[in-house]
Amino acid sequence: MAKNLKEQRYLRILEQLKSLLTKTEDKIAKMATVAAVLKAKQPHFFWCGFYRVVDGELIVGPYQGSVACQVLEKDRGVCWHAVNTKKTVIVPDVEKFPGHIACDSRSKSEIVIPLFNERNEVYAVLDVDSDKLNSFDQIDAKYLEEIVKLI
Repeated sequence: MAKNLKEQRYLRILEQLKSLLTKTEDKIAKMATVAAVLKAKQPHFFWCGFYRVVDGELIVGPYQGSVACQVLEKDRGVCWHAVNTKKTVIVPDVEKFPGHIACDSRSKSEIVIPLFNERNEVYAVLDVDSDKLNSFDQIDAKYLEEIVKLI
């Protein structure tokens, strides 16, 4: 069964990250590696990085792309929605998402994947933006969810 180009790319990235992420147990180092690989290998990724839950705030972590918002306003925007619902969020058009936080006005669509600790609490999110509408789908969700589990 032939997979589409996007799935093939994700499968190669997954194998590469499985190898790379064995070098340390440090979550920040792993996040930095994931962000770098994803941004370099996925042409539809305009911005790719992590926001960490620190003392009840979402603070920017390792990322690749234009300058990010350092702290995201509590309970507002796509990243907080993913934290609060504990679910992956796919936004085809960020302008239509209530309370969207625009760190870069060129961002048009977004996907956010929560990362869970051993107590099933969200400790960070992977945030990926595209400068095109409708860039993300269930294929992105499936593989990005697998990738963050490696961290």
